[in-house]
Amino acid sequence: MTVTTSEPTTTSTPRRRRSFRLGNAIVPVFAGLAFVYLLVPIAYTVAFSFNQAGKSNLIWRGFTLDNWRDPCGAPQVCEAFVTSLGVGATATVIATTLGTLLALALVRFRFRGRPAINLLIFLPMSTPEVVLGASLAAQFLMLKVAFGFWTIVAAHVLFCISFVVVTVKARVATLDPALEEAAADLYGSPTAVFWRVTFPLLLPGIAAAGLLSFSLSFDDYIVTNLNAGSLKTFPMFVYISANRGIPPQANVIASAMFIAALAIVVVVLMATTQRKRRRT
Repeated sequence: MTVTTSEPTTTSTPRRRRSFRLGNAIVPVFAGLAFVYLLVPIAYTVAFSFNQAGKSNLIWRGFTLDNWRDPCGAPQVCEAFVTSLGVGATATVIATTLGTLLALALVRFRFRGRPAINLLIFLPMSTPEVVLGASLAAQFLMLKVAFGFWTIVAAHVLFCISFVVVTVKARVATLDPALEEAAADLYGSPTAVFWRVTFPLLLPGIAAAGLLSFSLSFDDYIVTNLNAGSLKTFPMFVYISANRGIPPQANVIASAMFIAALAIVVVVLMATTQRKRRRT
C-alpha cells in the first residue's frame, strides 16, 4: 500500500503595480507652496520684531531684544492696541449674545418672517465692506452721531452677528431634544433646563463664534476706517505706518497675538484629545 503525499501548493498573488498619477504628485507640492505662502508673512512679522530698527523697519539691521522689553516704545502703538482690544471685546460680547439668541429662535421656533430673516442674516456677510462701512457712516452722519468708540462697536456688531448666527445655528441643529425633554420630565424649570442642559451643550459653538467675532473685529480696517473718526485702532495704525516701515513694537504685538491664538488652539486640541481618551 503506497501512500502519496502531496505538497501544499502556494499560490502567489501578483502584486498590483502602483500607477503613477500626476495628481498624487502635484497636490502635495501645491499644498506645501500654499502652506509656505501663509507662513511667510507671519515669519517676516516675527523676525522683524527683533530688528534694530531706526526710523525705518524695512531693512534688517541686527538682532535685539529691546523691542520685546519695551513693546510700547513706538508712539501710539499701545493706545491703538488697547483700543482694538476694547472694541473687539465689546463687539464680541454683544454680537455673541444677540447672535446666540437669534440662532435659537431661528432653529427652535416657527414664526412669520422666519425665511426672510434667514436670508437677511447672510447679507452683511456677502456685502462688500466698503459698501457696508459707507452706508453705516451715512446713517451716523444723518443721525448726527459723533464718530468714535461706539460707532466702531456698532459697525463691528453688524457684521459679526451674522457669523455668530451661522456658527451657533449649526450647533443648535445637532442638539438632541430628548436631553431637554428628560430634564423637563425631572421637574426642571425652563430656566434650569436651559442653563444646566442647553447652554453647556451650546458652549463649544458659542465659544467658537466668540473667537471668530473677536478676530474679525480686531482685524477689520475698511469698516473701521469709515466709522472711527479721529480714533485709531491697531490695524489703522499699522496701515498708516506701512509707508515708512511698521515699527518693530507693532511686530512684537502682532507676534504676541499670534502666539496667544496658537496657544489657545493647542489647549483646545489637548482638552478635546483628553476627553476622547476618557470616553474610550
